[in-house]
Amino acid sequence: MTTSQSGILAPLPRAAHYVTLTLAPGTNAADVLARVRALRVDDAIVVGLGRPLVGDAIAGLRPFPAYESPAGMIPSTQAALYLQGRGTDSGGSLRVLRRAIAALGPGLVIDEDVTAYKFDIGRDLSGYEDGTENPKGEAAAAAALGADGSSFVAAQRWVHDLAKLEAFTANVRDGLIGRNIETNDELAEPPPHAHTKRSQQEFFDPPGFMVRRSMPYGGLKEHGLYFVAYVAALDTFENMMKRMAGVDDGIVDGLFAFSRPVSGGYYWCPPVAAGQLDLRALA
Repeated sequence: MTTSQSGILAPLPRAAHYVTLTLAPGTNAADVLARVRALRVDDAIVVGLGRPLVGDAIAGLRPFPAYESPAGMIPSTQAALYLQGRGTDSGGSLRVLRRAIAALGPGLVIDEDVTAYKFDIGRDLSGYEDGTENPKGEAAAAAALGADGSSFVAAQRWVHDLAKLEAFTANVRDGLIGRNIETNDELAEPPPHAHTKRSQQEFFDPPGFMVRRSMPYGGLKEHGLYFVAYVAALDTFENMMKRMAGVDDGIVDGLFAFSRPVSGGYYWCPPVAAGQLDLRALA
């Protein structure tokens, strides 16, 4: 019996560590996949496989698209493997990934290495609550999971300019997000560029529901949001990203007034059977 990786639908951990890895030159992807298959997968880790590792074996999986938009460059840093270590503190989540990477052995090069943390009740560093519109219960499973328990994940690292955000008036800041920072209530008449309007899941046809599991990261020199969205189909995220970037109508999401994405990747999160990843779909 297969199930989804438990970390996909689980609540945010107190601490997380995100790593993406690329294949070293000359590495045999089949050898890496054999070691991926042997990983022990529990609620402390989420594993995603990128197109460089699995080729075209998974329908719906593709490289993250890079493109110019009215919001600026939306970059792609597509890697072969995505790992999230989950823990009650940063030391614990780091230990989870050190053990996983040691088990994966040679042939992989660390690309992005991000230590993240839960802030307050689940707020972005801007102070606004994140993931308010996440579906719950069975609706969350329907949005994030395929029939076999697998999922796709879109991962982006966003860098914030909080000084720029804080220079705006409170009303302008609320307008960028579309919510009141104190109550988290959606504004009665948000401006067209408000994030709540540009990313409104019901806007899309079909509706673009996804399970967001983003977390803040960083220190004084650089900080922001490690955006993570689990979806049953990548079109769900891609349609939202293009709308946020103003590709179709030129209206840019308010988030771009103080933040910008600097990485992006798509990954397939296989189901689990008996504590290991079920990779039979790759056959």
